[in-house]
Amino acid sequence: MDNVVDYIDDLLIHRETWEAHVKTLSELFKRLQEANLTVRPDKCLLGSRTVDFLGHSLGRGAIGLQDENVEKVRNAPRPKTKREVRAFLGLVGSYKEFVTNFAAVSAPLSDLVRKGQPNIVNWGDSQERAYNSLKVAVTSKPVLQLPDVNKRFVLRTDASDRGLGAALMQENEGTLFPVAYASTKLTDRERKYSVTEREALAIVWGVKKFSLYLYGTVFTLQTDHGALQFLNAMRWALALQVYNLHVQYIKVSENVGADTLAELSNVL
Repeated sequence: MDNVVDYIDDLLIHRETWEAHVKTLSELFKRLQEANLTVRPDKCLLGSRTVDFLGHSLGRGAIGLQDENVEKVRNAPRPKTKREVRAFLGLVGSYKEFVTNFAAVSAPLSDLVRKGQPNIVNWGDSQERAYNSLKVAVTSKPVLQLPDVNKRFVLRTDASDRGLGAALMQENEGTLFPVAYASTKLTDRERKYSVTEREALAIVWGVKKFSLYLYGTVFTLQTDHGALQFLNAMRWALALQVYNLHVQYIKVSENVGADTLAELSNVL
């Protein structure tokens, strides 16, 4: 059905007006009855402007974190074994789209679960900082704006010596708000790139990462002049030829994630 999202046995019905919502509910209940299926009234929430769904809080044009899961992160004990590290990363990883440069921030922890590492983890200063940074990032209950396909997207990218980060944003009442964050760790080969090469790589990776939103639209790429100059002289520029982008140069201090990456270069 249109305007109905299902995940296994969970159903989410969304409409813009109450009249349309009631109409969709009526059709849904009719189909459930014809299929001899039932729903539990005590698990139903009707006519709400906000709702918790699959660990997220949805409504009013934004997506946030469910209070129950935020508390789980806040109360998560410090991991001592590889299994406990994996469990913690799985818990916070459910919200990686809310955390700027998640891959780079979590790198000291993900390194602990690599093949060959001891079962009782070697916990040092970098792991402690990563653990605390992730807990703070998630328990601060960040909020993402739901994407609007009728508005122009703004893409900002960044790079550190350990990872790449990208932020997809849209303007709302004169202010840019994040729609989604994405990040990835650099390979051993990519870590040998120069700073400018990594920044150019971040641009190409970020555009491809959010291709679902950007392909076929006009969007703004906010970056620094040096990275784009280098990019134009490389074969990577071919990967961007199919995109209709408007380039806007910004200062490093204005770039989302720049401060975090600068700190990470000292932590990692």
